[in-house]
Amino acid sequence: MNTTLAATLWSPSRDSLMRQALLAVVGTALLTLSAKIQVPFYPVPMTLQTLVVLGLGMAYGWRLAGATLLLYLLEGAAGLPVLAGTPEKGIGLAYMLGGTGGYLLGFVLAATLVGYLAERGWDRNVATTALAMLLGNVAIYVPGLLWLGALYGWDKPILEWGLTPFLLGDLTKLALAAAVLPLCWRTVGRRSPKE
Repeated sequence: MNTTLAATLWSPSRDSLMRQALLAVVGTALLTLSAKIQVPFYPVPMTLQTLVVLGLGMAYGWRLAGATLLLYLLEGAAGLPVLAGTPEKGIGLAYMLGGTGGYLLGFVLAATLVGYLAERGWDRNVATTALAMLLGNVAIYVPGLLWLGALYGWDKPILEWGLTPFLLGDLTKLALAAAVLPLCWRTVGRRSPKE
């Protein structure tokens, strides 16, 4: 198993619990910012949230990324306006159980999956990073689309609502991540964290 980018930059030590808590809080702050920033894009405006979800998975590894995403969802469930569309479209569990509910579950699955792959070295080169990001996007879309279909009915244009408008933006973010993450590794080197 390989070390993660976060562990390489900040080696785990005796203060490992404090380190993990701080990284999780920083991760939820990044997720909140990424949910609130909209980039003009075609055919719909794009947030950077999926890029941050998958990037955290790659940088943190599966355990810390999964815990960070769970903390983020707990913040949202508690009514903090951390999710995209909050507080304008609602807050708390009522908002989370709306149309975005499946995608939020997918965030946890994707960060965990991508983190697992990163711990096996998939974040070290362009091809495997792109493949990991693609698999992460699938892990977001599958529960998201299943939830939309269950919530609104399969007779509705579920793919037009929850998939096709976002594909071009997600491919752009995938290409960005595939270029940046291996570059980060080349920059910091492939040294292991000190025990």
